[in-house]
Amino acid sequence: MKKTDFSILITTKNRLNDLKDTLNQLTDFITNEAIEFIICDDGSTDGTSNFIETNYKSIQLIKNQKSKGLIYSRNRLLNLTQAKYAITLDDDAHIVSQNTLEIIENVFELNEKCAVIAFRIFWGQLLPNNLSHSLSNKRLKGFVGCGHVWRMAAWRSIPNYPDWFTFYGEEDFAGFQLFKNSWEVWFVPDILVHHRVDVKARKNQKDYITRLRRSLRSGWYLYILFYPMKEIPSKLTYTFWMQLKLKVFKGDFRALLAILGAVFNVLFNLPRLIYNRKSLTNLEYKKYQMIPDAMVYWNYLNKK
Repeated sequence: MKKTDFSILITTKNRLNDLKDTLNQLTDFITNEAIEFIICDDGSTDGTSNFIETNYKSIQLIKNQKSKGLIYSRNRLLNLTQAKYAITLDDDAHIVSQNTLEIIENVFELNEKCAVIAFRIFWGQLLPNNLSHSLSNKRLKGFVGCGHVWRMAAWRSIPNYPDWFTFYGEEDFAGFQLFKNSWEVWFVPDILVHHRVDVKARKNQKDYITRLRRSLRSGWYLYILFYPMKEIPSKLTYTFWMQLKLKVFKGDFRALLAILGAVFNVLFNLPRLIYNRKSLTNLEYKKYQMIPDAMVYWNYLNKK
């Protein structure tokens, strides 16, 4: 294995304790001289850069003096690496499975159309005792940002992630671009990532409205960018109504602020969305809809 074969890329901002845990869990990868390891510190003020420079001499550190956002930073990392395959992880996620690099290499070599490998991801503070599964490799529409690997030749064949999305939606944007360019995304469950977050607790965090607004608007952005014109009105109307029905009408009035904010964002960015529109043809849309959605969560209580 050559140094130019594999890279691990992490973006972080003001989450030093999470990053410390991640780096500790990834010790075997960090000490492997055949792996390029790059971290982008997106304007942290908690001593992140100093910690990395002091304790991890082998890690290549790049810095945004002022925060530019997750998507901007991921673009920067992906455009910097010289590796053949680039693994992207969140700063609160680490790889659990064994023989990860060998599995990645085998999948890419066996499927020349595979652009991205999506990992099986467990979301939660503590891993379950039983990590076995009965899932099979399969093609998906997209992938999850906290655990996947790019064939860099495919990355270079499509536009960068849209950094004006700020947060959420960039992976789906890439999924559409890859589909348009005859690339594929494959889910490979033998590679397990532990994403150490409490998803349910996020609703009570102070950034709940911001996260929901960005999630909604990214979905609406993608409809306008890629869906056939005749599909867009029904998709926008349905998702708007379901947010009201499932959240606002059940008493989650903070969600209303997020929904209205997302509507404003779409209207504000409408000229940019129209200018960058790269619609699927009707035939492409039918084929795309037949591909299963991204596997976001792995529930160990339902391993299939």
